[in-house]
Amino acid sequence: MDRQGKTVSASAIEDQVVEVFPNDLNPHGTLFGGRLMQIADSLCAIVAKRHTNVVCVTLGIDSVRFLTPARHGDILICKAAINKAWGTSMEIGVKVIAQDFRTLEEKHILSAYFTFVAIGDDSKPVEVPQIIPETEIQKKRYHEAEVRRKIRLKGFRS
Repeated sequence: MDRQGKTVSASAIEDQVVEVFPNDLNPHGTLFGGRLMQIADSLCAIVAKRHTNVVCVTLGIDSVRFLTPARHGDILICKAAINKAWGTSMEIGVKVIAQDFRTLEEKHILSAYFTFVAIGDDSKPVEVPQIIPETEIQKKRYHEAEVRRKIRLKGFRS
């Protein structure tokens, strides 16, 4: 495994699109929050797998924000990227935009941070490559991830 590091862009997902279908809707006619979380978790798992080249599992999710609902026919534009890696775990941020296919109006509907752990063939955690942030926003996310990790770990110790 490459412990020297990988760039954020090497595993990032920039524009994964998903259409909202009738079976994705709750009785209110809006996208189920659980369905949106399933989409986000799957995308983050792909980012983790691309970064580590091994199977990765979700350890936790925090800072989930459902900002506004998506509706039938909306096109979801999903973005996910690794923010930072520590030993065997990594934080991946996800953002989802809903686009009205008629007007092309876009609205930010979800942001969240997922923590993944890389798992080896023996089902035990394995070391992951470090992150090499390239842009100013990636460097900002890299430093902010450390703050969030400290808060998460403090919560586990309480």
